[in-house]
Amino acid sequence: MNSKAVAAVAPNGLSAAASEPVGPDTEQDIDLLLAFLNTTDTETGTDVLRDAEQWQQWCLEHTGQASVDTTAAREIRDLMRTSVGCGPMTTPRSTPPSTAQWPVHVRLEDGVPITSGIDALGVVLAAASRIAITGRWHRVKICPATNCLWAFYDRSRNRSRTWCSMRVCGNREKARSWRERHAPN
Repeated sequence: MNSKAVAAVAPNGLSAAASEPVGPDTEQDIDLLLAFLNTTDTETGTDVLRDAEQWQQWCLEHTGQASVDTTAAREIRDLMRTSVGCGPMTTPRSTPPSTAQWPVHVRLEDGVPITSGIDALGVVLAAASRIAITGRWHRVKICPATNCLWAFYDRSRNRSRTWCSMRVCGNREKARSWRERHAPN
């Protein structure tokens, strides 16, 4: 089974509500953020953000809006992936010039502040900010398997999940470790 297909399922097969109460809006934000972070796929060697046409198609499919700035999207995605554990932070923590103007707006609906984006990238950033504001950002992680690096949401009760899938990446690592320990010297 493809590790990406397995990664979409909670490790215990339960919904997020079993370990942490999240509403449907939060689930949509999590799904959108993970889809954005996973626009690069180490396993297949693909990157949606290398091609403006593929990026436009992704934007329309996931947000219903367009976004033309692939450079800003790539920088934002890479900074977010780095912040959740994909590689060392090689750039300063300040915002790169092409991402300095965030396409996110806050409006009031019946007195309640609502964040929204003016384009697809803004929609993704609004979802990411809601995840961060609700204290769930630390649950977004990157699988440490070098041939995977898939972003996933840690639904474990104690936030200790390491692999996108124990059945695939975790099992591969355990098998590799066992072979190394039992290999003749």
